[in-house]
Amino acid sequence: ATDPFVVVGEIGGTMEEEAADYARAMKKPVVAFIAGGASPAGKKMGHAGAIVTGGKGSYASKRSALEAAGATVIDTPSEVGAALTAALRS
Repeated sequence: ATDPFVVVGEIGGTMEEEAADYARAMKKPVVAFIAGGASPAGKKMGHAGAIVTGGKGSYASKRSALEAAGATVIDTPSEVGAALTAALRS
């Protein structure tokens, strides 16, 4: 009964990249926001979940995977409403 999906994630881990694999098979619109886009590459961040390993878990890797799966990736959380409206209209 869900029309669109919103993915909210952060750098580190691979859950968002795994969600992209799932989203690729869906016919419903997906909007995603990944926090940490401004974090410096290679810098360890404040908690264990923010570990980037072997190219996976980075902002760029997650954004690329989600976009390749057809998701609309937004730059700020304030864009969720407009992105959902646009996705549902198309």
